[in-house]
Amino acid sequence: MTVPRIGVLALQGDVVDHMRALEAAGAEAAPVRRPAELDAVDGLVIPGGESTTMSKLLDIFDMFDPVKKRLDEGMPAFGSCAGMIMLADEVLDGRPDQRSFGAIPMTVRRNAFGRQVDSFETEVGIEGVDGGPFKAVFIRAPWVERVGDGVEVLATVESRAENGGQGPDAPGGRIVAVRAGACLATSFHPEVTPDARVHQYFVDMVRG
Repeated sequence: MTVPRIGVLALQGDVVDHMRALEAAGAEAAPVRRPAELDAVDGLVIPGGESTTMSKLLDIFDMFDPVKKRLDEGMPAFGSCAGMIMLADEVLDGRPDQRSFGAIPMTVRRNAFGRQVDSFETEVGIEGVDGGPFKAVFIRAPWVERVGDGVEVLATVESRAENGGQGPDAPGGRIVAVRAGACLATSFHPEVTPDARVHQYFVDMVRG
């Protein structure tokens, strides 16, 4: 597979920038809104946005079950921010009716780093991504509180006082990037920077 066709779930979020980054990484990118479009891709990016709204839109567009089926069959997927939440098997601080795909055995806390005004940028070293630290942009970002068997922690953010100094300390840092088999997830938004290395990592996963 020299040029994989990778879809970007186009119900909400920064679809255009994800497609740009995928193409910069050597993939053919396509928006995915319908089951037939999902059937035509080799992997899927689930972008950021608002995870409870995304969960509802997946049901409205009759896309939740088709996406879950493809994930259960081993389709590679990359979720950023809200996409990370959608890939988790346990979500904290979500709505009672919120659904996620359960593709990665991990517990994710929504909006863990705070509100929109608490957004920040920092340099993050990512295991398996060469070229030095990655400039990570966190916007109402989640973090991972638990990982299960087979989940590889790729990146953490060093302990910091969250929520204006009122948040808990985190010895060893907060988990902000993981991989489990064919699934990759980040708390941050790699698509909003010109650096396509995270997308290159995912494209290489799809090729593999």
